[in-house]
Amino acid sequence: MSKMRVLVTGAGGLIGYESVRFFLEKGAIVVGIDNNMRRYFFGPGGDTTANIEYLGSLGGNFANTSSDIRDRAGMMDLFRDKGPFDLVIHTAAQPSHDWAAREPFTDFDVNAVGTLNLLEAYRKYSPEGVFILCSTNKVYGDKPNMVELVEEEKRFSYGVCQKMAGVSLEGINEEMSIDACTHSLFGASKAAGDILAQEYGRYFGLNTGAFRGGCLTGPQHSAVELHGYLAYIIDCAIKRKKYTIFGYKGKQVRDQIHSYDVVTAFYEFYKNPGKGAVYNIGGCRENSVSILETVEILEKKYGLKVEYDYNDKHRIGDHLCYYSDMSRFRKDYPGWKITVGLDKIFDGIVEDRTRKA
Repeated sequence: MSKMRVLVTGAGGLIGYESVRFFLEKGAIVVGIDNNMRRYFFGPGGDTTANIEYLGSLGGNFANTSSDIRDRAGMMDLFRDKGPFDLVIHTAAQPSHDWAAREPFTDFDVNAVGTLNLLEAYRKYSPEGVFILCSTNKVYGDKPNMVELVEEEKRFSYGVCQKMAGVSLEGINEEMSIDACTHSLFGASKAAGDILAQEYGRYFGLNTGAFRGGCLTGPQHSAVELHGYLAYIIDCAIKRKKYTIFGYKGKQVRDQIHSYDVVTAFYEFYKNPGKGAVYNIGGCRENSVSILETVEILEKKYGLKVEYDYNDKHRIGDHLCYYSDMSRFRKDYPGWKITVGLDKIFDGIVEDRTRKA
């Protein structure tokens, strides 16, 4: 019986790294694509070199290529020469609202055109496999800000009587509209990739799934100010570097899900895939936390004081409150569950950053 073959784009990033490790442990042959564009986006703090080097040390079943997903012919060659792949996990992306506005063509070429290149290569050379796109909750734009919110002392929460489809006390679900709202250029380019992944499933009958992530996190996150909020604020606290809160009184809420739980969800989908499926994925209400609550947790539990400035101008397209309602995924995959709670997420990042300081 031949070994499972997996392709992971963005192999040195948070979810890519976790995916490579997970499937190597399953005995798979894993091909990575990572050309360290995160360093280009964010400077030395975004460098993924150490992650790729560590993955390379795990044995002969992993090989990384520094190919560029924007290279259409190169992607066709890779799928033809290295495939066919049983599973493609596409995590490579330009992930920042603010950065996208600096270089709109680069952002769109990576997030939308790169996704199209991969989908077409997958359709041609691995059509029996499964394609998973690591999408984002930013495809909903700022539509979640239009729902009924309750302002509490240190956070915003969802109100009881919602008049808009796609929201409940449990969070945002997949019925939330992506129309008539502000996305940022990043949100728009990711929405294009998201819809393409759906279309390759629905139109061509391929096994595709788009997972719209909340805050995906973990110790391996190469976090920077423009992306990776939780790991970055912990970095700032440990290094005594001033953090900046952008708007919303610091009461903006995000749900946190550990990278391991993201990848186990991918694995469940791989075993029983859909065609053009869409799922929200995140820590849900129980693993949600605001910036002010984060500051409090770090000081009270870990003795880490966060020095911060407040900028009353929020980032364009940013959410006041977002936590994922995963009812659809849990109904389709009842064997999956979150295994790393918010306390363990904090513990893991604090321990890792303290050790490296």
